[in-house]
Amino acid sequence: MNTVSDIPSFPALLARAQAGDEQAMNSLLVGIAPYVTRICRSVARDDAADATQEALLAIYRGLGTLREPAAFHGWVRSVTVREAVRTAKRFGAETAYSQVDTEQKTNPLDAVYISDVLGRLSDAHRQVLTLRAYGLNEEEMAETLDLPVGTVRSRLHRARRRFQEAWQPAAA
Repeated sequence: MNTVSDIPSFPALLARAQAGDEQAMNSLLVGIAPYVTRICRSVARDDAADATQEALLAIYRGLGTLREPAAFHGWVRSVTVREAVRTAKRFGAETAYSQVDTEQKTNPLDAVYISDVLGRLSDAHRQVLTLRAYGLNEEEMAETLDLPVGTVRSRLHRARRRFQEAWQPAAA
């Protein structure tokens, strides 16, 4: 599975891309494209191609502002999630978040059960659970979803409870 860390000579490539080397920038974007696509597919579903394009464009435009190369992976994830949410909102009334992509080795049926349980939750509950799975805190989720932090916290609490209630029959 391709991840951002699979890019050969990543630190040197990042430094060259930030310095304006177009070939390095191209190599960097090609290297992160599968990672960005995977995130966009789980957040924006049918609009994943548009979301991926928007995210890669935002990464291209913003790379010069990244001050700490060690923060690149988290920065790419944050930019990608933000752009995927924006794209999904632009093309749909309420974004429909789907299965959460994880890199942990688990029982393959668990992914099916998780996807099924998420599919039975409301859009609002899927949104907060998916964003939490991508590592966003309440403040970041509130900013991304353009909601008050209190609303995000209550949705997250209810979403966890609903997920657990829906999961119990599948786990039995």
